[in-house]
Amino acid sequence: MSNPESFIDEVTEEVRRDRLFGLYRKYGWIGLVVILGIVGGTAFVEWQSSRDRARAEGFGDALIDALDTGSPDDRRAALAAVPADGRQGQVLDLIAASDPAEDKAATLAALDRLIADPAATVEWRDLAVLRRATVAGSDQPLAERRAALEAIAVAGRPYRALAAEQLAYLLVEEGRTDEAIAALNALIQASDATAALRARTGQVVTALGGTPAEAATRGTEQGPS
Repeated sequence: MSNPESFIDEVTEEVRRDRLFGLYRKYGWIGLVVILGIVGGTAFVEWQSSRDRARAEGFGDALIDALDTGSPDDRRAALAAVPADGRQGQVLDLIAASDPAEDKAATLAALDRLIADPAATVEWRDLAVLRRATVAGSDQPLAERRAALEAIAVAGRPYRALAAEQLAYLLVEEGRTDEAIAALNALIQASDATAALRARTGQVVTALGGTPAEAATRGTEQGPS
C-alpha cells in the first residue's frame, strides 16, 4: 500500500506545482506591477521631498540676500525679484508689508495681494487684514476698517481677540470712550485673550479713566468633594 500511496502523493504534488505555475504565469504580472509601483512610489516621494527641500533652501537664501540689500528701495526691489510660489509668495508679501514707515503704499499693496490670494490660508489672510487696518489708520475710512475687522473678529477665527482689540480702538477714535472701555473689559475676560493682550488692554482701560475688569478664570471650577 505504501508504494501506491507514495505514487499518489507524488502525482498530487506535481499537479499542485503545475497549478501554482499556471497561476503564476496567469497572475504573476500583478505582483510584479505592485512591486514596481511600491518602488516607483517610494522613489517619487523621495525625489519630491528632495526637490521641495532644495526649493525651500533656495527661497531662504534668496530672501536673506534680498534683506541684506542696502537701502529700503533696494530691499523692496530685491524682494520683488525673489522667485516664489504658493506659501512662499504669502511669506514674501508679509515681509514686503513690514516696513510701512518707508513706503506705506507699497506695504498696503503687498497686504492687498495677500488678502486677494485664493491660495492663502485663513491664518495668512486674516493676519493681512489685521495688519492692513492698523497700517492704513485714518487714511482709510473708519467704516471700512470696522467692516474688515468685524469679518475676522468672529468666534473661531485665528486672530479674533486681536481684531476685537482693534475694534475697541476704533471706538476710542470715534470718541465713544465708555463703549470702548466696555469692549476692552469684555476682551480682558475673554477665554481666548492672552496674558499679554489682557495686560495691554487693562492699561488702555486705565488710561481711558476706567477700571480694568478681572480676568476670567480658565477651566472649570471643581465643587467640594
